[in-house]
Amino acid sequence: MKAKSSKTLSIDIGISDTDRAKIAQGLSRLLADSYTLYLMTHNFHWNVTGPMFNTLHNMFMQQYTEQWNALDIIAERIRALGHPAPGTYSEFAKLASIKEVSGVPKAMDMIKHLVAAQEATARTARSLFPVVDKANDQPTADVLTQRLEVHEKTAWMLRSLMEE
Repeated sequence: MKAKSSKTLSIDIGISDTDRAKIAQGLSRLLADSYTLYLMTHNFHWNVTGPMFNTLHNMFMQQYTEQWNALDIIAERIRALGHPAPGTYSEFAKLASIKEVSGVPKAMDMIKHLVAAQEATARTARSLFPVVDKANDQPTADVLTQRLEVHEKTAWMLRSLMEE
């Protein structure tokens, strides 16, 4: 490996600097959506009330725990590509496609917000495939596929709660 400077080694993993930067930018948006979704789900876990309290409280806990673990996977992939991972509320607010929910919605509205946020996060993940495929970046494609499976399944489960 040749050194860029005395502190940083160049990255030569078979993906160009330009493609690594594009992928890291896309993953940063996914990280921002994922963190926003995590925070929304945890907030709803704390604040849900009503006849479905126990079901939703437990379901939201499972969802935010899974989401929390995914944050590290996404951020570490950004780092492996040689870029800093965003990690502040202000960066996440700029990058996220999901908007914060103000106040404390009713339980059914919480479910609707979470369906929309799960689907938005899935769309963000899916939007990265063209550049990831072009760059022949299988590790990122694997992360995206795993995240899509979780978000699509979770959205379906949440939507199922609203059916009569």
